[in-house]
Amino acid sequence: MAKGKKKGKGGKIRVSHILVEKHSQALEIIQKISDGADFAQMARQFSQCPSKKKGGDLGFFGRGAMVPEFEQAAFKLSVGAMTTTPVKTQFGYHIIKRTA
Repeated sequence: MAKGKKKGKGGKIRVSHILVEKHSQALEIIQKISDGADFAQMARQFSQCPSKKKGGDLGFFGRGAMVPEFEQAAFKLSVGAMTTTPVKTQFGYHIIKRTA
């Protein structure tokens, strides 16, 4: 992958996420993580996605693998960054962290 590029057309990224039903709950979790809580621990505790067993890790994926709202938000993040507002999809509200 080219250095200095946030997103590559054909590149794959790796993200972890936390999925919850309510916007307010997502905001509370974002605040806890901002205050120092561990993302993976928060995923194990609160996420409704089966990925919670892996701390929210979804592994590597390329464009077209996820629903558009999720994908757009994930690809905008730089490595190590997390969404600061919940991302709404048909599944609920996501907090997304790009890990690679």
